Amino acid sequence: MRTKVAIIGAGPAGLLLGQLLHAYGIDNVILERQTPDYVLGRIRAGLLEEGTVELLDEVGAGSRAHREGLVHEGVELAFAGSRHRIDLKALTGKTMMIYGQTEVTLDLMNAREAAGLTSIYEAADVEPHDFDTDHPRVSYVKDGVACELTCDFIAGCDGFHGVSRASVKPSAIKTFERIYPFGWLGILSETPPVSHELIYSNHARGFALCTMRSMRRSRHYVQCSLDDHVDQWPDERFWDELKRRLDQKAVDSLITGPSIEKSIAPLRSFVAEPMRFGRMFLAGDAAHIVPPTGAKGLNLAASDVRFLSHALREYYDEKSSAGIDDYSRRALSRAWKAVRFSWWMTSILHKFPDQGEIGARIQVAELDYLVHSRAATTSLAENYVGLPY
Repeated sequence: MRTKVAIIGAGPAGLLLGQLLHAYGIDNVILERQTPDYVLGRIRAGLLEEGTVELLDEVGAGSRAHREGLVHEGVELAFAGSRHRIDLKALTGKTMMIYGQTEVTLDLMNAREAAGLTSIYEAADVEPHDFDTDHPRVSYVKDGVACELTCDFIAGCDGFHGVSRASVKPSAIKTFERIYPFGWLGILSETPPVSHELIYSNHARGFALCTMRSMRRSRHYVQCSLDDHVDQWPDERFWDELKRRLDQKAVDSLITGPSIEKSIAPLRSFVAEPMRFGRMFLAGDAAHIVPPTGAKGLNLAASDVRFLSHALREYYDEKSSAGIDDYSRRALSRAWKAVRFSWWMTSILHKFPDQGEIGARIQVAELDYLVHSRAATTSLAENYVGLPY
């Protein structure tokens, strides 16, 4: 089989890239080792920047997000027993949208199917080859038969544990990583949200976050030890702990109920440089991971895909390699700013093992300065809604 761009991974990054390339008249094939149901079964957050929504609109996959997504004009920070609202729209003119990553993936899957584009699911043993030459190819096994896809370019959109980055020679890539000494215990419940906007809470017992999937389904998180297990956290214990970390107004508004999903996620910051290796490009989680505190993971994947799709269109339409030559620099410039912002949000909101009383006091002082300084609040808002492409 032959195509112009072989895309490894059918998550949001790979699917969005495929739709953008199709819109630009660039043939592409997606290879995914899992089934569609497995891909859709992955529970991920979904807080979308306006730029991400605009990309969904561009490929004709944004209509349901506009119907069902929840537009947020602000966000709340809770500390020292009270809550403070950051008016994102007033400070930046922009908003955020709550719309689950699973829903984004489903919309993109449906758009791809409607366009009659090729996606090969349950492709085993996927491996990119010869991407340092002018004739890259991807081998895989489908239904027990060895297959090969030849192409002009390979896009590695296969996540942190994917084969794309792992196929690069160690001498050709440099990675940067920070593992945080705690995790997030999250539950999903069929209960209305505490507030119509997100609440980020700094507390002596640890961080907490109140968010939602809809006006009938809530998602809540508490900071926990990496040694904890889900079975140590029955619903009653979770709700009790969450209440301890919220302000009284939030506690009074909180409606509890049985969890329908519960998990513990570790937090890390990770960046791989560069993001281009000959004719193979990395995008999304294959190239970088951020802690979810700043709501940047899916949005960074979308910005990578925007840069890459425009670069490939320039290559095919204008016979220019300037865009693909500059892809890694542009994508990493935005990624590192998001890594910084996510690290900063994590550092001021979580309880760290070695911070002591002075560290806790400094966090409160910084949060107090933040909510009372227009300059500081504007900086947070600009980063939260997404920096310009």
